[in-house]
Amino acid sequence: MEIFSKELKDTDVRVRFSFPTHCLEHLDFAGNNFVDLRVKDSRGELRVIRCLKRNGDYDKPVLSRGWLKFVADYGLRVGDKAVLLREDDHNLGSQFRIEAQRRIVLLGREAWGEVTRATNY
Repeated sequence: MEIFSKELKDTDVRVRFSFPTHCLEHLDFAGNNFVDLRVKDSRGELRVIRCLKRNGDYDKPVLSRGWLKFVADYGLRVGDKAVLLREDDHNLGSQFRIEAQRRIVLLGREAWGEVTRATNY
């Protein structure tokens, strides 16, 4: 089940990644303002990415600790897409899967392809 999908902006690849507030219903903060998400990436590796709720009346969630490493490992840039899915992997101990996607043109048609490692152009 897809929790969110978002095209990356400059702040998302340089500082932190914000995503829609309605996605909070899929996360268990247990009374805290942060939760460490155990996430499986496209390579099948376990990552821990911290999700924070901003203080105040507006609980806009952001991915912070661990997010920029994911960006660097996958060579993500503005215009790429991040997708978070609910997917339990009991062997790995993860509850979510994160994918990185890049817009590609194939036979004159635009599509999204999965980024599986950092690439340099």
